[in-house]
Parts: sequence; C-alpha cells; structure tokens
Amino acid sequence: MAGTAYIDRQNAELRLDGSAIAVYANGERAGTIPLAPLGRLVLIGDLLIRASLLGRLADESVDVVFLSGKRQQYRGRFVGRPHRHARLRLRQYELSSGPFAFERAREWVSRKLAKQVTLLKDAAVERPAERTALLRAAGVAEASAENVLSATSLETLRGLEGSAAAAYFAALTRLFPESLSFDGRTRRPPTDPVNALLSLTYTLVHYGWVRECEIIGLDPLVGFYHQLDYGRESLACDLTEPWRPEVDRWVWELFRLRCFTDRDFSSDVERPGCYLKKNGRGRFYHAYEQWIASRRGAMRSEVETLARMMLDGEDALPLGKRETADQA
Repeated sequence: MAGTAYIDRQNAELRLDGSAIAVYANGERAGTIPLAPLGRLVLIGDLLIRASLLGRLADESVDVVFLSGKRQQYRGRFVGRPHRHARLRLRQYELSSGPFAFERAREWVSRKLAKQVTLLKDAAVERPAERTALLRAAGVAEASAENVLSATSLETLRGLEGSAAAAYFAALTRLFPESLSFDGRTRRPPTDPVNALLSLTYTLVHYGWVRECEIIGLDPLVGFYHQLDYGRESLACDLTEPWRPEVDRWVWELFRLRCFTDRDFSSDVERPGCYLKKNGRGRFYHAYEQWIASRRGAMRSEVETLARMMLDGEDALPLGKRETADQA
C-alpha cells in the first residue's frame, strides 16, 4: 500500500538523492524520505522543491498536494502519470446525466443519510443528557432517507439532503464543549476548532478521491450528483458525500478523547478564521494517516466498481497500470 509523507517546515528545500527525498533546512540536511513506498506527498507552507525531484515523482506516479501554511487551504496538485483510459472517460461523459446519474446520486445520498442516523443514535447512547435532541434529529434524517427512495429528480434529492443536514448539524453541536464555540457548520473560513478540523479533513478526503478517480481514468470534474462548476471536482464531491458522517464521527472522537482542545487553535483578527497551530498540525496529520489508511482500500474498490458499472462489460478495465502506480 502506497504511503503518504507530510512536510510542514518553513523554507525547507527538497532534493532528489538517489531513491529518496532529501530534506534540507537552513542549508543543513535534516532527513530523508524513501521513494519506494511513497504514493502521496503533502507539502505545507513555503518551501522549495527541485525540478529533478518533481521529474522523479512524476516517473513514480507520486501525487503532490500543496497546502498553505497557516490555514492548510488547498493550493494545487502536481500529478505524475494518470491513467489513460479514454473509453472510460467518454462513457462517463455520456452517463453524466440521465437514469444512471440519478441512481448513483440516490445511492450516495441514501448512504450519507443512513450514516448520519447511525452517528446520531450512537451519540444518543454516549450522551444520554442530549438523547431527546439527538434522536429527534435522527428522525428527521430517517424521514428524509425514506423519501429519497421515491424521489424523481436531483433537485428533490438535494432538498432532502439539505433538510436533514440542518437538523443533523444542529444536533451535532450538542456533542462538543462550549469552549470550542461550535454553533453549526461554517466554512471559508472555519470559525471555530471543530469546523477547522472538519474542513481540513474534508479537504484531504476530497483530494484522496480526486487521486483515485485520476489513477483509474475517470474525470474528477464531471460528476453525477453535483452539477458542473468551473474548477470543481464534482465527481470527487459526489464520492465524498457518503463519507462526511465518518469524518464527523472521527472529529468528534478527536475532541472527545481530548487529542485536541481549543488551545491547539488560533484566530487572526486581520484574516478571519480559526486554524490549527503549528505544533498541532503534526499530530493531526499523523492521526489522519492512521484513520484513513484502513479506508483507502474501500475508496479504491468503490471507484473501480463505479468504473465497471459505467463500462457494463463493454471493455475490460485494465488495472495493471493502476496497481503498478500505487506500488511505486
């Protein structure tokens, strides 16, 4: 299984050194990262990377993601050699509207609502003092899930998902201490520690889906549930939706176990928002890799299943190149 390396070191320089990445800080060699098990490289903040290293990363099909330093906002990606499955992409474009697209959308929304219900009911057991509010929200999500089965349009699905989300996040606020100031879902920028971790985790999961789509040959920009929007990876957004409650559960666990507290975050008056401090980012990325590692296989399997459904026996899906790339 391909691994991930995070480099969060201001003004570091990355060079190619044989079959490894050499990390330099202030002109001094600070460490190395072997290329052999690497599949993803996440670079955070202001640092330098040599062109020779980028070339080698491209040869090894290592995906590079760039995040800003303080806010950990997505800045771009460097993609090596994605899959070249033109027939699959043509089929994806043909199916991006119509019955196939609607059935996939209904499946994703159903899975998301089911996981929201499960989380709320589990939380009601964990937090009996909030049981009434949590079960009330679970009831709203269950009702929406039942109506999804009879929905006949994407607009109806979006309305059902939205009404469930409002009740869901209103109930979710009861699971976190007042010191975290979590009053509901906010983004761009996140206004409290809970939203800060939700946004960061959603971003990492989203670009995990982008990578899975590109490796197998799907176009992450063309989705089935999310509409086309310039620059948005709509298919990755589609695939992320059923996973959001899993992210929510994990973030709740991080705070419930006090892996993070309000002291791990800072706000900037001149540039509004709440973000992890430098000393908390390393702990977060380590925890995220432990959490996502066991899920990457399921992500891969889901994308492969989707691709096979699109081809419907028309063309055997060549997975050899994909496996080679991921083992690099």
